[in-house]
Amino acid sequence: MPLPTGSLLEHTPQGLYCRAAAAWIDPVGPVPRALITHAHADHARPGCGEYWAVGASEAILRQRLGATINLIPVDYGAAHRIGEARVSFHSAGHVLGSAQIRLEAGSESWLVSGDYKRCADPSCSPFEPVQADVFITEATFGLPIYRWQNGAEVAGEILSWWQAAPERPSILFAYAFGKAQRLLAELAAIGVKDEILLHGAVEALMPAYREAGVRLPPTLPVSAIAKGESLAGRLVIAPPSAHRSLWMKRFKLPQTAFVSGWMAVRGARRRRGYERGFVLSDHADWPGLIQSVQQSCARQVYVTHGNSEGLARYLREVEGISAEPLAG
Repeated sequence: MPLPTGSLLEHTPQGLYCRAAAAWIDPVGPVPRALITHAHADHARPGCGEYWAVGASEAILRQRLGATINLIPVDYGAAHRIGEARVSFHSAGHVLGSAQIRLEAGSESWLVSGDYKRCADPSCSPFEPVQADVFITEATFGLPIYRWQNGAEVAGEILSWWQAAPERPSILFAYAFGKAQRLLAELAAIGVKDEILLHGAVEALMPAYREAGVRLPPTLPVSAIAKGESLAGRLVIAPPSAHRSLWMKRFKLPQTAFVSGWMAVRGARRRRGYERGFVLSDHADWPGLIQSVQQSCARQVYVTHGNSEGLARYLREVEGISAEPLAG
């Protein structure tokens, strides 16, 4: 379903556009003014005239988009007058510096969630419930089968898996930005003090987290280990792109695991070629999605990504909330 004509937000070829602010939210290409929910590559793209984003994401945005981008860092909760709109950024609990964006002009207020999660995460600020007339929510894991256990329990499972194979390297595959750092923070929170080895793609993002004061165990890039030195008993965190790559030849008989919400689906680990799967996601699970919609108090909800049709139907038929999938 497209957005109604004349709404505060509208569809354009570059993505969601707020005419009152003359700004696009997470545009898909270069625009004069971009409001960025977080620094993942599918939300923050190069070439924009100016970027508005939470200050905690500045180091990663500059690393990914260029050190000289025109970045306007903002604090959570602060209201800004941009054009004719009042704009504020509120924690999404997704990754470091992630935000929901609330826009208000005339008699309308809209909240764009970006990606978000509700469970506790020691590597980033917690989700903040925000109210608005209209709420645009993601639905990446918009099915009742997706229900997360807390991060400390998953970290304990990972620790047991790692310690059970002292004769082998243990390679944990996780997305380089957000998931990898959360894993490190979760391990530190349960008392892990051993040095953990990192693939270069993960290592490159560590300074931003350490500068933000996130408590992490000691880490070292794999590249700093002398060639030929045994890596038996070591835990290594690497992005999924490294799986089955030439980089893997460094390790002798490693045990492998993948960390993702998708590991909740039976057979997903086997299809992806990992020995073990751990269920941990930086997106909201089914109860988290429902709770967030309820707390928004929105009179209209639009659902995007994932099971948008199914979640919208559930909200209408069970929760009695006006909800529609959002095209595009």
